[in-house]
Amino acid sequence: MPGLMRGMARTAAVVGTATATRNAVNRRQADKNAQAYAQATQTAYAEVAPPPQELVYVEAPAAPAPEEDVITQLERLGALKAQGIITEEEFAAQKAKLLGM
Repeated sequence: MPGLMRGMARTAAVVGTATATRNAVNRRQADKNAQAYAQATQTAYAEVAPPPQELVYVEAPAAPAPEEDVITQLERLGALKAQGIITEEEFAAQKAKLLGM
């Protein structure tokens, strides 16, 4: 039985490492795709749309209450961490920044 437990632990470690690696590769590929899309969009827009002739100033809406905004941002960070999009270290750093630590 102890050999089985070691085998299961080894399998869990391999699966965890593979999952972390896959998430990192997927995140890098998503970043590359986003950059390529942004560049293609800018190029297409530059070729099709004429430059704007007149600037229109619009008053920005009132900012939400700062505390509510921090809570919303922390919830979003938690969701990103839960999805594996950001690491625990990235989450902790952003959390500390938001909380002024």
